[in-house]
Amino acid sequence: MTVPGLPMAVPARDLPARVRIHEVGARDGLQNEKATVPTEIKAEFVRRLAEAGLTTIEATSFVHPRWVPQLADAEQLFPMVSDLPVALPVLVPNERGLDRALALGARRVAVFASATESFAKANLNRTVDEALAMFEPVVSRAKAESVHVRGYLSMCFGDPWEGAVPVPQVVRVCRALLDMGCDELSLGDTIGVATPGHVAALLAALDEAGVPPTALGVHFHDTYGQALANTLAALQQGVTTVDASAGGLGGCPYAKSATGNLATEDLVWMLRGLGIDTGIDLGRLVATSAWMATHLGRPSPSRTVRALSHEDTEEQ
Repeated sequence: MTVPGLPMAVPARDLPARVRIHEVGARDGLQNEKATVPTEIKAEFVRRLAEAGLTTIEATSFVHPRWVPQLADAEQLFPMVSDLPVALPVLVPNERGLDRALALGARRVAVFASATESFAKANLNRTVDEALAMFEPVVSRAKAESVHVRGYLSMCFGDPWEGAVPVPQVVRVCRALLDMGCDELSLGDTIGVATPGHVAALLAALDEAGVPPTALGVHFHDTYGQALANTLAALQQGVTTVDASAGGLGGCPYAKSATGNLATEDLVWMLRGLGIDTGIDLGRLVATSAWMATHLGRPSPSRTVRALSHEDTEEQ
């Protein structure tokens, strides 16, 4: 149920005044659905997210349909949403993916690297360094076209095959992505094993290596219920970009122990309680996730969506 005036805003010291939420539900969320969501529903999802106040919405992925069949309609979807006055990043795995994205007018792209050899092999069938070599011409060409490039880095805090991931190992790959021209990096806790102290230690090491928090976003999974705690730790270190997924959709198709992403609604509730501005209309966002849940045929895993949803807020 909704209660006026809640959560009460009680600002904490040394936190940013505003946080930009990088919404990944339409890409990272829907790519993990067993059933393919109709293109028209995906487009409406993106539109509703924009109407709720999200300013960065990852729209789709130009990966070969064999690997991500749920997003095989990228060429059809992107023109349906490209008129929106928001940033619409798209994932591109290689130069062919970049060609497809540029042909449709995409102005923001993302590449997807790994901090560990095991995941690089599982996800890209390459070593870490081979994957970086593959991305270099992609990033170079994108920057030549004045396209913004985000570098995703998976397995920053733990790997299901290798276990703990040394901090210097993560720093090395982050530094390589920035050096090749990435504008920002997203640190991924792909299997959700990070804890706040680990987050603070990695961010401190990155800062010492010349990778400031202003160049970083964080992408936490809630496998062990740590996503919000880890986000708060990152904010305390100066990070102001947080990845989240409307309704808590998504995981990782190549890491079977990965559960859902941090739910955007849960994040907005916490940030609102801290007096941090996001520009998001929480009521509209909850209604959007409740609407999408009806199309997916199951309730949203977001605690905030469940707490705030009721019949008169759902749009059929």
